[in-house]
Amino acid sequence: MLALVAIAGLGIAVPRPLWHDESASVEPSRQVLMLSNSIHTDIAIPADDDLIARFAFLRAGGLDLDNPNLRYLVFGWGGRSFYTETRTWADLKAVPVLKSFTLDRSVIHAELAGNIPLDAPAVTAISIDAEGLERLKQFILGSFEQRNNQPSPLIGSNYGENDAFFEARGYFNALMGCNTWTAAALRQAGVTSGLWTALPWMLRLSLRLHNGEARFAAGQALP
Repeated sequence: MLALVAIAGLGIAVPRPLWHDESASVEPSRQVLMLSNSIHTDIAIPADDDLIARFAFLRAGGLDLDNPNLRYLVFGWGGRSFYTETRTWADLKAVPVLKSFTLDRSVIHAELAGNIPLDAPAVTAISIDAEGLERLKQFILGSFEQRNNQPSPLIGSNYGENDAFFEARGYFNALMGCNTWTAAALRQAGVTSGLWTALPWMLRLSLRLHNGEARFAAGQALP
């Protein structure tokens, strides 16, 4: 038990990258959201014309990108078996759980969202600059598996009418899973995280530890 506590503590306390420039200023011109529950994190990006154009292929998964109530595109990465077969805790099965502790093919979950309350406990608003936002978009785009030069949707695996699953690059396991993907995405945006953040609380704590409070200044809800 003490070894696990030590590993978790080091994963949070040791920054990745292994340096952090406290003098670097962050122009709070853009804001993204990290959404979390007890085991999983997602990244929500405000929907604008550029984002919708870059992710227009989501229409192939049945997503209505022209919905007038659309405010955010939400992305998460995870194991195909657990992610697609466990819609609620009541759907929990032994095989998807077992795969999550070994190796499982990965998927991207894309979801449409309206207004998201920035003061909700599950929401972490993170300020980044325009270059960081561009790198974040590129990272997410690069996480989709390409078939015939197009991301491949998993038709019929969605939870509802406002979400879709797509084949993703890489393999999932419990040690290097959804939350380490979120951390890697945020690092591309210029945000420092802990060395290993396998659980949402570890990632949230590491972000606060290694980044100035300017990163987390309260933002404005989208109109």
